[in-house]
Amino acid sequence: MVETGLKILVIDDEKAIRRYLRTSLAGHGHEVLEAATGQAGLDAVLARKPDLIVLDLGLPDMDGVEVTRRLREWSTTPIIILSVRDREDDKVAALDAGADDYLTKPFGIGELLARIRVAMRHVTQPVVEPVIEVGELVVDLGRREVTLRGERVALTPTEYDLLRVMAQNLGKVLTHTQLLRQVWGAAYEEESHLLRVNVSNLRRKIEPNADQPRYILTEPGVGYRMQDK
Repeated sequence: MVETGLKILVIDDEKAIRRYLRTSLAGHGHEVLEAATGQAGLDAVLARKPDLIVLDLGLPDMDGVEVTRRLREWSTTPIIILSVRDREDDKVAALDAGADDYLTKPFGIGELLARIRVAMRHVTQPVVEPVIEVGELVVDLGRREVTLRGERVALTPTEYDLLRVMAQNLGKVLTHTQLLRQVWGAAYEEESHLLRVNVSNLRRKIEPNADQPRYILTEPGVGYRMQDK
């Protein structure tokens, strides 16, 4: 578990929030970079290569969802959304664009630190060595690599961890609670939108037809199962 020594980029136009995060996160051993606009944030990711991004949705030049979408075209750096918007459709839009987590303002620094630890586990978690093949889908756990018909599939760290857990339990039904606990942690057992959105994103990337899944099957009212043949 990574707790200190991270390079964290805060993209937020509120000086008070940036100052609070800089002081609080630095007090826990992290280096904090700052950007006040979406474009400045995109530039900072390229130039400074942060380990994690804390992103506000209400930026002056572009919405944080758009920033997330642009980042996900070339970066897998974990993104935690920090926003006053608390409607589920705002959360789903951000997660659907590729964010790893969503925290509503006001927030406690303890909760943010916990969310950071969860996000970094998705990047640094050790894995076992098997290569799991289902049809034309190959999940190489040793290399943290997923290929479909021989072509590499670009997954976010969270999407990969979700697929890994299902691949390691091939053919078994995993409940919503089990998946949330194993991928995000016990504190996320009620965050069903995280699971729903990430499964949807995974299906778009690996399924020949996301509306008629071949690999990740829904068990209505229970959870999901990865097809074993």
